[in-house]
Amino acid sequence: MALRKEVKDKIVKEFGITPNDTGSSAVQVALLTENIRELTEHCKKFAKDMSSRRGLLKLVCQRRSFLSYIEKKDADAYKKIIGRLGLKK
Repeated sequence: MALRKEVKDKIVKEFGITPNDTGSSAVQVALLTENIRELTEHCKKFAKDMSSRRGLLKLVCQRRSFLSYIEKKDADAYKKIIGRLGLKK
C-alpha cells in the first residue's frame, strides 16, 4: 500500500531539511511510520491477510534500524523525532 502523493509531500516538507529532501533518515522514518499506521489499520480489518502482516513486520524492522542509526548519530534528534511521531521507546 503506497502513500498518496499529497500525504508524502506533506511529510517530506515537515521532516525534511529542504522541500525535496526524501533521503534523510528523519524523513524515511516519518514515511515508514505513516505506512505502518495504514497497514496496521488494514491488518485489523483483514485479520487473515498474512502477506500484509509480513510486509508490516518488515517495515517495522526497517524503521527500527533507521531509528537506531539516528540514536547513534544524534541522540537529541532521535528524541525529537520520537516525540513528533508519537512513538514509544
